[in-house]
Amino acid sequence: MPIPQTGNPAPDFQLQDQNGNDVKLSKLRGKNVVLYFYPKDDTSGCTREACDFRDEHSALQAAGAVVLGVSPDDTKSHLKFATKYSLPFPLLADTERKVCDAYGVWGEKSLYGRKFMGVTRATFLIDTEGKVARVWPKVKVQGHVQEILQSLQGGAPEGEKTGASGAAAEPARKKSATKKVSAKKAAPAGRTVVKKAATKKPAAKKSAAKKSTVRR
Repeated sequence: MPIPQTGNPAPDFQLQDQNGNDVKLSKLRGKNVVLYFYPKDDTSGCTREACDFRDEHSALQAAGAVVLGVSPDDTKSHLKFATKYSLPFPLLADTERKVCDAYGVWGEKSLYGRKFMGVTRATFLIDTEGKVARVWPKVKVQGHVQEILQSLQGGAPEGEKTGASGAAAEPARKKSATKKVSAKKAAPAGRTVVKKAATKKPAAKKSAAKKSTVRR
């Protein structure tokens, strides 16, 4: 299945979380849902991503979002993973990979020249009306949760990221450029003052000559 695009209705589903509770997407209407798919419990990249969601969970909740993690692992594996890292959000067991397929994240992958079927790391932001508001189709874990928070808070879209090195730094660069231009403009004025000062010296010599004439 193709990945749902922005503006499309998010495919509905019902899965069990690590505690055996049923979670149905359509019952979360009225809330923003951060639905993230990951390959496997307790692997390096998936652990880092889950812990990033854990560390920013309060901020995500404050932004009005519910976080749901999905992988093909079963509820027992999810419970062990969630307990080990104190994950405060549901991990949904898509053991038959139907939800992964519905969101277009299940398919052929390649690693070190070996091809296999698996989950592509991807995240979907679903709005309060149940529509896809934004898609991250190939997630890079570092900084990903901050991008989601920014999107929830009405930040710039992808490709126009802000931050210390992004748009927020642009005014500083402009100010710096302005200062450089000002300095260049000021330089000729400084040289003119030096020249004027130099032209006054002969006058001083004439004055000295007059004084010596009077003395005689």
